[in-house]
Amino acid sequence: MTRKKKKIVILGGGFAGVECTRQLESKFGNDPEVELVMVSEDNFLLFTPMLPQVASGMIETRHIVLPIRTICKKTKFYEGRIKNIDPFGKLVNLWGTGDKRSISIHYDFLVVALGSETNFFGMADVEKNSFTMKTLNDAVMLRNRVIDMLEQAENETNPILRKSFLNFVVAGGGFAGIETAGELMDLILDARKHYHSIYKDDLKVVVIEALPMILPGFNEKLAEFAKQKLIERGIDIKLQTAITSFDGNEVTTKSIDQNPKDPLDESKVDSIRTKTLIWTAGVTPVSTIQRSMLKTDRGKVIVNDYLEVQDFPGVFAIGDCALFLNPETKRPFPPTAQIAEAQAKTAAKNLIALIKNSKKEKFEYHSKGQMAIIGKRSGIATFLGMNISGFWAWLIWRSVYLSKIPTLDKQIRVLLDWVIDLFFDRDISRLKIMKREDEKEYKLLDEVDDVW
Repeated sequence: MTRKKKKIVILGGGFAGVECTRQLESKFGNDPEVELVMVSEDNFLLFTPMLPQVASGMIETRHIVLPIRTICKKTKFYEGRIKNIDPFGKLVNLWGTGDKRSISIHYDFLVVALGSETNFFGMADVEKNSFTMKTLNDAVMLRNRVIDMLEQAENETNPILRKSFLNFVVAGGGFAGIETAGELMDLILDARKHYHSIYKDDLKVVVIEALPMILPGFNEKLAEFAKQKLIERGIDIKLQTAITSFDGNEVTTKSIDQNPKDPLDESKVDSIRTKTLIWTAGVTPVSTIQRSMLKTDRGKVIVNDYLEVQDFPGVFAIGDCALFLNPETKRPFPPTAQIAEAQAKTAAKNLIALIKNSKKEKFEYHSKGQMAIIGKRSGIATFLGMNISGFWAWLIWRSVYLSKIPTLDKQIRVLLDWVIDLFFDRDISRLKIMKREDEKEYKLLDEVDDVW
C-alpha cells in the first residue's frame, strides 16, 4: 500500500507566502511524500518596495513583477481567489466564474499569508475618490492621473481649477507615503519641462500625517532629516492632521488635539483644493480572513509563539494577516516585507519540525535595519547599528533592494532602468487603460481536487 502524501497548502503569493514556499521547496522539493501547493490571486510576486518608482515612471511596470512559477518551480500553483477556509474539514475553497471552475483543495498543513488591503477607516467618499498604492494597477493609474492633471493644467485658464489640478495630496507619512511623495515630486519636476505654462512654483505635493512625526519607528534624528529634505524639495508636510473627507475636488482635514481629554474640541478644520488624493494611511486584513473560522483579534489571525493558529495545530498564519505582538512594545509588528519574510522562515522550520517530529522553534524578530528613500539621490537608513542619511543611505537602499529581487533577469532590468534615469527625463506618455468589468462569481462548488 502506498503512503499518502502530506499536502502543505500556502495561501498568498506575497513576500511571506513566496519565502515560506521557497524554504519548504529547499527541504521537500524532491520528496515524493510531500506535496506543496500555492494559491494566489495573481500569478506573480509584486516587489512592493519599488512600487512608487513605477508610479513615477523610473522603473518599467513589468520589471517589479516576478512570475511565481519561475521562483517556486517545485510547487503546484493555482491562480484564484479564496472563497473560504474550513479548518475543521481541512479544506480551502476557491471562487469560480464563467471562465473558471470552482476548486476545493484539501490540505494536511496550511500556511495563511494573505496579506492586507487598504484601510479607509470607514470613509466611503475617500475610498471612492482616492488613489491607492497597493497594486501594480494602482501605480499605473496614479502615473496616468498625474500626467493627465499636467495636460489639463497646461491649457486651463481658470486659476482656481488650475491650482486644484497641480495640487497632489498624499495621506500617510509612513514608508509608502513618504517614498510616494518623493517620487511624485521627481516625476512632476521632470515632466514640467515639457509643459511651457507650468512653473515650478505652481506644483504642490502635500503629505498629511496624523502622528507628530513622519516615518514612525525610525530614529527621530533621521526622521527629522527626511522631513527637512522633503521640505527643501518643495513638499509640504502637515503633521497631527487627519483627513475627514474627499469628494474628488477638495480634501477636508482637521488638526488632532494633543490633549484629547479636553472636553472642548477646538480642532482646526481646513481644506485643500485638489483632484488627486493618494491614500497610504493604513492597512486592514483581507475580508477572507475576517469571514474565516480562524479566531481573530483586530481582524488578524491569533497565533501562538510558533506562529501556529489557536485551536488548529498544523495551521500557520504569517505576514500582515497574523497578529503577533512585539514583546517589547506589546503592539503588533508593522506590516513590512522584512517581518513577513522572517515569519515565513520560522513557519517553514516549524512545518518541517511537525513533519519530521522534531522540536518547533519560537518566532523571534531581530531587525536588520530600516531604509527609506526620499527622492532625488537622498535617503535615510538604520543599517548595522549606524544611522545614515543622504546619498549613502540612498545607495544602500538601492543595493539592498536590488539584491532582494529573486531573479537575475529582473535585477538587471531594474538596474538598467536606474542607469537610464541618470541620463534622461521620465517618459510623459499617458497610457489609456480601460478596465473590464469584474467577472460574476458562481457560488456552485465543483470539487476537482484529488480524492482523499
